[in-house]
Amino acid sequence: MGIVKIDDALHAQVRRASTVMCRSINAQAEFWMKIGMLAEANPTLSFSDIVKAELAGAPDRPFAVDTAA
Repeated sequence: MGIVKIDDALHAQVRRASTVMCRSINAQAEFWMKIGMLAEANPTLSFSDIVKAELAGAPDRPFAVDTAA
């Protein structure tokens, strides 16, 4: 783990997107970095194709359900 320095304008965009996508700022930045890395490695795939491929390879994990409420 490390610190990544980005300019203020990009940080503001990450903050805004993280709010819309219900992710932490760090999780949003990590998502963008991962998608960007995969897009560079697979230039013929669309964003939707990349996400579909990632979902297909994701392990099946049930959502945690809070039964205390």
